Amino acid sequence: MNADLLTRESLSQFAAEQRAAFEAELKTLVEIPSISADPSKAGDVRRCAEAAKALFERHGGQAEILETEGNPFIHGWFGSDAGLPTITVYNHMDVQPANEPEWVADPFTFVVDGDTYKGRGSTDDKGPAVTAFFGALAAQRAGVPLNIHFLWELEEEIGSPNFESGLKTHAARFKTDAIVVSDTVWITRGKPSTPAGLRGLKGFRLTLETADHDLHSGVVGGAARNPLSELIELVSKMMDGDTGKVKIPGFYDEVVPPSEAELAGWRNSGFSVETFKSDHMIKGMRTEDPMKVLKRVWGRPTMEIHGVVGGYTGPGIKSAVPARAEVKVSCRLVPDMDEGKTMARIRKFVKKHNPDVELHEEHGLAPFKGHVTGPYAEAIKDAYQFAFGATCSFTREGGSIGAVKTMEDVLGCEVYFLGLSLPSHGYHAPNENYDWEQASGGIVAFAHYFQTVSAFKR
Repeated sequence: MNADLLTRESLSQFAAEQRAAFEAELKTLVEIPSISADPSKAGDVRRCAEAAKALFERHGGQAEILETEGNPFIHGWFGSDAGLPTITVYNHMDVQPANEPEWVADPFTFVVDGDTYKGRGSTDDKGPAVTAFFGALAAQRAGVPLNIHFLWELEEEIGSPNFESGLKTHAARFKTDAIVVSDTVWITRGKPSTPAGLRGLKGFRLTLETADHDLHSGVVGGAARNPLSELIELVSKMMDGDTGKVKIPGFYDEVVPPSEAELAGWRNSGFSVETFKSDHMIKGMRTEDPMKVLKRVWGRPTMEIHGVVGGYTGPGIKSAVPARAEVKVSCRLVPDMDEGKTMARIRKFVKKHNPDVELHEEHGLAPFKGHVTGPYAEAIKDAYQFAFGATCSFTREGGSIGAVKTMEDVLGCEVYFLGLSLPSHGYHAPNENYDWEQASGGIVAFAHYFQTVSAFKR
């Protein structure tokens, strides 16, 4: 191994030399609209898998497209020596739809604006994936004695419905010592943070039908049932719209409060309410207290109303009583909460307060309790310090990554996080972006991480 190629200076130089190649590879991927939620984009999803495979082959790696019951996996790798340790990097190549009117440019045209890269998928999650790839390339060229494998998914944005079955089918080829995920967000620029837990997600729909067709409100109004008003009333009984508190009995029973050590890490994370509001363009908050915000986003479960469907939604008013209505809801679940028990409580509550309402469950994602001690956790902290010159804080993620717990359960190894995105990059938002500061630092961080873990005994 040529240790001279793995100094901070030499790795920074490597990143600078590879910048044009990095931008070209990211452009190729971003300009493929791999929207897993849109069936009409199935061809683009397949094209993205083929482009990802070609990326590895262009740079001296190997790759295969692996079929699942849904969208395929991409398995890429540098090295397959059974005598060496193996690290697997997980990212996803599918993206959110980009139909928001606030986009200032075509979301699937890659734009380089100085050090900023714009386009759907640039930060979630194609940019971090390509960053980890170039970090692996640096380690491989320096002769680091490590098998570096990549598992890139194409269904993360729809809840990874076929990930578990696909991983079980291909488990033998993904035997690994540890997994590192690069699909998380720092609290603020210049202050690395990594999750010690993820919230789970469980969606469901409430529907009510009270007539065969919409009715004239002057003829039946006051006598006929109104499914919209009944669902709105039910939702108000389920949760407090002002505070967000869920009023379903037992909803918080399994919640374990964060420890004092966790809270200390949160306080040192660099979080600012003003920055939080600015990054997410929020006009109003339920609380302005920093620790209360963090506890609500990371340490508490939620119930959110995402949409109400029913009745007339065109210009003006149509004075009709709707025949049917729907409310779209989801809950974020914290570690130790049980999805089945939670849904049983919600279903019982709905049945009690309006037995005519039907509850339709959607695909769920389990919460995940991460790891903050041990050699792999220390390697993550060391990589951030080496590359960015700042101490990493262990925080939590308010969002969900369905594949994480599945990988631990199926492959029997621990999962860690080396994320690079920032709140200002706009996860799931219009004008999503990534930047060279995070990318170049990430290349250095990943290369150093690979060097560190290559010395661990199997």
